[in-house]
Amino acid sequence: MKERLQPLREAIDKVDTDLVRLLDERLRLAAEVGRIKQEAGAPVYQPEREAEIIRRVVSISRAGIAPASLEAIYREILSAGRAMQQRQSVAYLGPAGTFSELALLRQFGSSVEEVPCTSIDEVFRSAEAGRADFAVVPVENSSEGAVSRSLDLLLATPLVICAEVSVPVHLHLLSRSGGLEGVTRVLAHPQALGQSVTWLNQHQPALERVPVASNAEAARQAAIDPTAAAIAGEQAASRYGLQVVASYIQDDVHNRTRFLVMGRNASGPSGRDKTSLVLSVPNRAGAVYELLAPLARHRVSMSRLESRPARNGAWEYNFFVDIEGHAQDPGVALALRELQQGCPFYRCLGSYPRDA
Repeated sequence: MKERLQPLREAIDKVDTDLVRLLDERLRLAAEVGRIKQEAGAPVYQPEREAEIIRRVVSISRAGIAPASLEAIYREILSAGRAMQQRQSVAYLGPAGTFSELALLRQFGSSVEEVPCTSIDEVFRSAEAGRADFAVVPVENSSEGAVSRSLDLLLATPLVICAEVSVPVHLHLLSRSGGLEGVTRVLAHPQALGQSVTWLNQHQPALERVPVASNAEAARQAAIDPTAAAIAGEQAASRYGLQVVASYIQDDVHNRTRFLVMGRNASGPSGRDKTSLVLSVPNRAGAVYELLAPLARHRVSMSRLESRPARNGAWEYNFFVDIEGHAQDPGVALALRELQQGCPFYRCLGSYPRDA
């Protein structure tokens, strides 16, 4: 067997050498791109360009590598290239080990400075005040719905949405020992408790359910308190040295959370984009129908409609709307112009590449 393997291993070593040389050359080119961007005052992070690169390399692969694996590899290559130009900082809902951190790593790669925050408000403030270049915030969950605080803060922030990333939510029951002897409480973010309520009711109805700021915070506390278990993901379990009591306890096996990347610079068109808006309508019959008419007239598809109280005490609502396409696309631009003319309140939160 050794005789048969040796030439294959030598061939692999040669390919690895070639790969490293090509990666070095790519980073050299990325550094040159960075110098040109700096001279032009252009942002280092351009999600529309990165989305184009990811789509291109996935489309040309012929080796059978899974698209998700190839994307993960290239996210790290792009992350290293960005760091050659200028290291970026990204605020997220901490501590380390949250799904927010996972979303950050999936979008930006590991060559960034992570800025963990204790609340969604602090995540926004960190980017608004310049303590971080970008903010990653949860906006909706496929089973629990919208993250209300994020929607409220989107109304007032000067930041714009420049990207989105969706991550699967795989929840596990964790403890120090891998069992529940002596455990009286289970800690988790309120949404995680809601996402696993059926499993808890069936298998652990006696455990007190304690909401905390994040699943990672639940894991951190469970790591030092033998009477506490946590509901969290694999990343938190690894980070805090916890053992799995039960795996995949979320009620919806397809559960996902969508995150927005907030920054100061708008994203250009990538060819597969989404635009997010906040609108209000007059308080009269048929107003919502009239609100949506420009979209139908210009054949613009709407992928999301979420209402939130306007907080003015008059029983009025703001509507958060996601549509397909970029604000610079001709049909979308016409529809947005009509919407802006017909709505008492209109704000475009950003156009950005759609998450694949």
